[in-house]
Amino acid sequence: MVIDTPNMHDVLPVIRQLDDSAINRIAAGEVVERPASAVKELVENAIDAGARRISIDVADGGKTLIRVTDDGCGIAGTDLVLALSRHATSKIDGSDLLNIHTFGFRGEALPSLGAVGRLNITSRVKGAEAFEMNVEGGQMGQVRPAALNGGTVITLRDLFYATPARLKFLRTDRAETTAINDIVKRLAMAEPFVRFELRDVSGDTPRTTFRAEAENGDMFDALHGRLSTVLGREFADNSLKIDALREGLHLTGYAALPTYSRGSAVQQYLFVNGRPVRDKLLVGALRGAYFDFLSRDRHPAAALFLDCDPTLVDVNVHPAKSEVRFRDPGLARGLIVSALRHALAEAGHRASTTVAGATLGAMTPEPTGARVYQMDRPSMGLRAASYQSQAPGFAEMNHAYSGQVVDPVTVDETHAVDLPLGTARGQVHENYIIAQTATGMVIVDQHAAHERLVYEKLKYQMAKNGVAAQALLIPEIIELSDGDCARLLEVADQLSRFGLGIEPFGGGAIAVRETPAILGEVNARAMILDILDELADQGSSNMVQAKVEAILSRIACHGSIRSGRWMRAEEMNALLREMEVTPHSGQCNHGRPTYVELKLADIERLFGRT
Repeated sequence: MVIDTPNMHDVLPVIRQLDDSAINRIAAGEVVERPASAVKELVENAIDAGARRISIDVADGGKTLIRVTDDGCGIAGTDLVLALSRHATSKIDGSDLLNIHTFGFRGEALPSLGAVGRLNITSRVKGAEAFEMNVEGGQMGQVRPAALNGGTVITLRDLFYATPARLKFLRTDRAETTAINDIVKRLAMAEPFVRFELRDVSGDTPRTTFRAEAENGDMFDALHGRLSTVLGREFADNSLKIDALREGLHLTGYAALPTYSRGSAVQQYLFVNGRPVRDKLLVGALRGAYFDFLSRDRHPAAALFLDCDPTLVDVNVHPAKSEVRFRDPGLARGLIVSALRHALAEAGHRASTTVAGATLGAMTPEPTGARVYQMDRPSMGLRAASYQSQAPGFAEMNHAYSGQVVDPVTVDETHAVDLPLGTARGQVHENYIIAQTATGMVIVDQHAAHERLVYEKLKYQMAKNGVAAQALLIPEIIELSDGDCARLLEVADQLSRFGLGIEPFGGGAIAVRETPAILGEVNARAMILDILDELADQGSSNMVQAKVEAILSRIACHGSIRSGRWMRAEEMNALLREMEVTPHSGQCNHGRPTYVELKLADIERLFGRT
């Protein structure tokens, strides 16, 4: 039988040098995937030029028009032709590709855009005349005088007209506009001292879709203000300041409380040396920092900035520069995990304000007539006297209702003002503690709160005493590839801290000699394969730790105060005090809130008070 091999030819293939036009179109396929990619490259060039005001106009999702205007240093007329040539850049001299301090450095963006669209550059440097130049489908026009006050205006029309096949792969105008919005917002977060404005000029009337004014103050104040603009006030109000330094790596930014989690990873923004990246290592570290506080279907929200000496990270991994490679990836991951966990621990019992907002939103008071205006709130003394006079009436109701009312007179009112979770006033349905604070009230889920307290105690004891390991009578030998075996042995010390003891057994095999005693009978092979999958996907594994802590969580659940149990006043107050000093007590073991705080002003609005 004769087998036809399509790659075999009777005639020897001829090697040809592609012309510049074909080379630029090929390069454009790597650098410019969609209109948002073009916006990214042009805005980054504006930032590199020192711009403090950047305006972006788009039409039809960027397919027919992208215009970026900036007040940067500009391009001299004599340099316009060179600026549109491949691999021509003012940002590096080529001597050290591992010492990059700017967004761009490859010199590919402008010639790539000119190869697949109709590009016009108008620019003026300080103290000189303005000039402009056109490029259409890779064909350069002449440099000619123009009118411009300063900076640069780059106009890109009919993107991919020279490669019409690429147009078929673009999404709808709305989807492409959304992608452009996301790109501009990421760059706006990276540069809080720069003003950004994005307009959709598709119709007769231009419409501003995003605007962020330049922020003032120090770096953290400016970033906090910019995040409020980009991500919303709720994120800014419910996020924790991150500032950590380790061996040349500096992590800053803001990370949200676990109770402010999202249904997807849409609010995860990561930056390396100011560059927005989508890096699997960093995403895995962020997930690892929250894995003990969120269920698998919830995702943390964060805007984190990792800065380091440029020689410690390689940004020249991908033409779009969206991926990076660290010289010491373990150091970067460890810094993120430890910094976030430290910030979450310092937050103590704090829960997000959105919990109260959702609670108030669920309350629908009966319609009322004309608004009734109340007198000023009475003094603390008058309220105490009023409570005392009403006490007998409430005492008679105790046997008919599930709520156990605490006599307010026996509680130190002055002391209650100083307590974050206030003083217990009663218990509703033998599950919810009602406490009064200086500014409102707190509703506590007694079972969820105590479950978290017990869980934290068990984790502390485990960290202090270690995880007991049970030795296998007959070690289980697992055959693996050489690569998987080496990857697993690299984390052997980490696994041993949680009771899983492994060692090499020759070739690509490993021997499992110990497993965590708390897990009981374990399918060692399945566990090892799960760990390898997690290592391949995230670069690290919390599999054993997660299994051990899942057992601790179940123990905490069974050992905590049950729903339906009546509690005495001193027990309720003791629970509140313990919550105030225990880290992470604001959410249960699954990321749900353990308490809701309602401000008195919000409660009064529910009843039509002013």
